[in-house]
Amino acid sequence: MLPIIEIEKRKCITPFECKKCLQVCPQAVFAVAPTKVDRFKETDPEYYEVEAVFRDKCVICMDCVKICPTNALKVKAGGN
Repeated sequence: MLPIIEIEKRKCITPFECKKCLQVCPQAVFAVAPTKVDRFKETDPEYYEVEAVFRDKCVICMDCVKICPTNALKVKAGGN
């Protein structure tokens, strides 16, 4: 069973600048990706979000939850 990883987007407001969950995760579960892309322009940091792209690699160590400065992450066992 895969863990359930919830990321509250309204709390995770500066993922491009923060990236603490990416830095601490031993399994590299997370990625930061742009939500808006304009051709030939650099994407503003406000148009990024954190995603749990490798949820199947999560070992539920809870390091990401502990380090998140805005309490935007929740991880629990049991999803498909």
